[in-house]
Amino acid sequence: MELQPGREAVVRVAVATLWTSPEAVRQVDRPALTAQTDIPAWVSGMDTEEQVGDCVLSQLLLGERVLVTELRPDGWARVVAVEQPAAKLDPRGYPGWLPTDQLAPVDPASAGDPLVVDATVTELRAAPAGPVVLPGVVIGTRLVPAGPAEAGWRPLHVPGHAAPLWLPDDELASAPTGPPSAEEVLAVAQRLLDVVYVWGGLSAYGIDCSGLVHLAWRRFGVMLPRDADDQAVATTPLPLGAERPGDLYFFARPGGKIHHIGIVTATPGDHDHRRMLHACYRHRRVLEEPLPAERTATLVGAHRV
Repeated sequence: MELQPGREAVVRVAVATLWTSPEAVRQVDRPALTAQTDIPAWVSGMDTEEQVGDCVLSQLLLGERVLVTELRPDGWARVVAVEQPAAKLDPRGYPGWLPTDQLAPVDPASAGDPLVVDATVTELRAAPAGPVVLPGVVIGTRLVPAGPAEAGWRPLHVPGHAAPLWLPDDELASAPTGPPSAEEVLAVAQRLLDVVYVWGGLSAYGIDCSGLVHLAWRRFGVMLPRDADDQAVATTPLPLGAERPGDLYFFARPGGKIHHIGIVTATPGDHDHRRMLHACYRHRRVLEEPLPAERTATLVGAHRV
């Protein structure tokens, strides 16, 4: 089977980066472009300005589906990330470019109900407690089991690998049968405290504000849009003061579109004191903090998923 325009494919690396164009990538991006990406090396190799370069659109997790729309002879594919809604860009999902060797054709033999990775970061192995084959797998990744657990390890179908790979069974969770509680989602987001801010990031190695929100709900099978302004459209507005932990704060400058999002971590107290967890551009990391005055000045609403 080969990749073909007009057909779906799946991501075969732990974390793939979605680019604005092949020509936009930089020398520092090399660890994110290989057939087995090294996202920790990519993030650590960037300075603070490179971490917010606008050549990155988003990231995709192992097993995530894309629609291939174009294949270039130089090894790049234009795709639509169908599991990351982006209505203003493409009704099918988030469009961008990936190296073709980070994709695999869909294997009908691996169809089934997936399990979701619940470890913040883990690694797939060739056998129970065996050699590492695919490091850097992150929370929210969904993979189909290839059989029952054995001695505390679970075999999984992994794109690009003919034989099953293995994870500890306690690092996997069943797909939820209903919506998660706000407390459950907030607990996942809190596990990403101090993760580096990376524009377009969507992993436990680097993440941006809307990526944090998308990934926290994705862990429970809720596919929120990828970008903050689309997330506002997809959620339910609340009167300010009615928000509770796990709700969302949205921010915009006068006359501008929504540019930032955070997760409410406390019920507003006296004098409307508010707190949130967010991936902060200014501090270049995920943190939980009271809203400073300059942030409160751009607060335009609270929403609930």
